[in-house]
Amino acid sequence: MDNKERMEQLATDLNKYAYEYYVLGNPSIADKDYDEKYYELVELEKQEGVILPYSPTQRVGDVVLPEFNKYVHKGRLWSLDKAQISTELQDWHNRNVKFINEYNKNNSDKLPEISYIITKKFDGLTLNLTYNNDGILQVAATRGTGSIGEAVTAQAKTIKTIPLKIDNHNVFEIHGEAIMTKEAFDNYNSSAAVPLKNLRNGAAGALRNLNVKETAKRNLSAFFYDIGYNEGTQFTTYEEMLTFIKDKGFPIDSYMKRCTTLEEINKEIEYIKSIRFDLNYDIDGAVIAINDMRTRELLGYTIKFPKWAIAYKFEAQEATTKLLDVEWNVGRSGRVSPTAILEPVELAGVTVKRATLNNMDDVNKKGVKIGAEVFVRRSNDVIPEIMGVVESSLENTQEITPPTKCPYCDGNVVLNGAHYFCENTLSCKPQLVKTIVHFASREAMNIEGFSEKTAEQLFEKLDIKSISDLYRLNKEDLLSLEKFKEKKATNLLNAVEKSKDCELYAFIYSLGIPNVGVKTSKDLVKRFKTLDNIIKANLEELLEVPDIGGIVAECIVGFFKEEQVINTINDLLSLGVKPRYEQIEVSENIFEGKTVVVTGTLENYSRTSIKDKLESLGAKVSGSVSKKTDYVIAGEEAGSKLTKAQELGVTVLSEKEFEDMI
Repeated sequence: MDNKERMEQLATDLNKYAYEYYVLGNPSIADKDYDEKYYELVELEKQEGVILPYSPTQRVGDVVLPEFNKYVHKGRLWSLDKAQISTELQDWHNRNVKFINEYNKNNSDKLPEISYIITKKFDGLTLNLTYNNDGILQVAATRGTGSIGEAVTAQAKTIKTIPLKIDNHNVFEIHGEAIMTKEAFDNYNSSAAVPLKNLRNGAAGALRNLNVKETAKRNLSAFFYDIGYNEGTQFTTYEEMLTFIKDKGFPIDSYMKRCTTLEEINKEIEYIKSIRFDLNYDIDGAVIAINDMRTRELLGYTIKFPKWAIAYKFEAQEATTKLLDVEWNVGRSGRVSPTAILEPVELAGVTVKRATLNNMDDVNKKGVKIGAEVFVRRSNDVIPEIMGVVESSLENTQEITPPTKCPYCDGNVVLNGAHYFCENTLSCKPQLVKTIVHFASREAMNIEGFSEKTAEQLFEKLDIKSISDLYRLNKEDLLSLEKFKEKKATNLLNAVEKSKDCELYAFIYSLGIPNVGVKTSKDLVKRFKTLDNIIKANLEELLEVPDIGGIVAECIVGFFKEEQVINTINDLLSLGVKPRYEQIEVSENIFEGKTVVVTGTLENYSRTSIKDKLESLGAKVSGSVSKKTDYVIAGEEAGSKLTKAQELGVTVLSEKEFEDMI
C-alpha cells in the first residue's frame, strides 16, 4: 500500500471512529490508538504535500480567512410561519384538512389522510451543507437570504459531528442547525476574556468568525433535519427523509413523533415544553410538518413560507431590562452574595424582578453596572441570571461595590477566594436561621413542621444560637411564640425527639459541610461506616471516595478541624442524637457502578426510597435515559423515558424483576 492509499485508509477509518465517538457515543477504539493513527496521517500529509478534502486534520481550524464568500444555495432555504397560540395552530391544521378533503373529492389520485411529524425547533444558526457526487462535503453555508448565504466551510468542519465524507453518489444539500451546548458554553466562558452572552450568539458568532481557530474553541455541535435539494431518488415521506439523514451518519435528534390529530400535536408540544429546560442546548419551539411529500408539493408555498409546515414558538427565555440596584444577601455559609434588582420584565411566562450575579469576579468580567441595560436569561425554572450588558447603555451608570459590613448584623465582611463572607458566624441572623432550617430539612434531620418563620422566632425570641439548642426546647418556651398553641408546640417537640433516631448520611448532610450534598454524604458513609471515621478521614482517604475531588475533600477536612464543629457534634450526641448506619450485604451485586433510571409509579417504593435503595446497591441514579443507561425500572404509567429506553435498546425491568435480581 503506497502513501496515498494509506492516507485514504486512515482518513476513512478516523472519520468512522469520530462518528462512533461523537454521534453514537459508542467508541470502538481507544483514544491512544486514535491519536497514533491521526498523527500518522498528519506526517503522511506533510510528506506528500497533499490533504484529502475529507481528512479529519482539516477540523483543527488553525487558519484566519481574509473574507466570507457568497454561496448560491441550490435549493431555497425557507423560513417557517409561526404560531404562538393554539388557535393559530388549529386554523393551520383545519386549512390542511380542508385542502386534502377537497383535493380527494375532485381527483382520483387520492392523498393520504393528514399526518404530521413533530420535531424540536433548535435555537442556533442554520447551516446548509452541500455534498458532491463522491459524497464529499463541498460547501457549508449560512442561510443568508434563503437564496444566497455565506460560505463557512472551514468553520463548519470544526464541528466534529459533521461528516466530511458519506456513502452517497448524488449531489444534495442538507439543512441543519449549528448549536452550542451548555457544557461547551460554560467551558468557553470559564477562560474567555469576553464571556458569551447566550448559546445562540455563541454558535452564530463562531460560524461567522474569520479566525477559524476561535470557531474551534467554541466546540460547536449540530443537528440535521431536512434535505432541501436532491439529485438522487426522491423521498415519499418526511420519515423516509429523516431515516436517510440518520443512515448517512448525520447527527439527528432522537425526538421525532408522528401525529394525526390536533390533540396529539398539542400533547407533544406540552411534552417538549416540559423537557425544554432539562436539555443541554436551547430550543425555542416545536416544528410541525406534513409527512407526505406529494401533499407538500400540492400545498406549495406563500411568498415567504411553505404552507405545509409551521413553527410553534415558546415564550422567550431571554430578555433585556434595566438593572435598578444590587441587594446583598447572606447565606448559611456566611457568603455575602449580590442579587440584581431589575425593572420588571416578562420572561418565559413569568414576571422577573430579580436575577443572580454570582460574585464580583462575574460582575467585573461581564461589565455589569447599576443603571445599565442587561441581558437576562431564565432556565431550569430557577432565579434568572444576568449574562451581560448592552454596551450602548453604559453611559451614566454606577459601579457595583461590595459591602465592607454585613447588611444584617454589621459584622466585618472579608474576601475569601472569589466570594465575600460575613465573619460573624455566631450571631448573624441569616446564617443561623438558614443553618437551623437546613438541619431540620426533610433530607437532613427531617423535623416535621419546621419552617424558616419558626427558625426566625427561635433566634429572635428564644435566643437559639446553635442547632443543638433545638434539643433543649420545652413546651413553655414554644407557647410564648406567635401562632404556637398546645398542639403545634407538642407536635414540634415530638418531631424533634423523633429526629434523634436518624441515618448517619442524613446527620452528615444536616451539618452543612460546604459542597457536601446528600449523595456525597451517602458516599462518605458507605466508605467510612462510622461518624468517628468520617471526622478523622484525611485528604488522601477522602480522595479515594468516588466522585469526591480535591475541593470537596479539602472542605470536609477543614470543616471537621473546627473546634466549634466538634463541640456541636458532641453536644448533639450527648443530647441523645443517635446517627446509625446499616450496611446492606449483597452476595452478588449486579447494580454496583451501573446507571439506572426509574420511571412510572412503583408499588413498593416512593421515588425517594427507590433512589436510596439503588444508591445503597452502588448504582448511579439518573433522571434521563441515554446510551450510557444500563437499566430502566418501569412502573405503572411509565412515559417517554420507557419509550426512549426501548428505542435505544436499554434493558427495561419491572418492579418484580428488579426485586428478584436483588
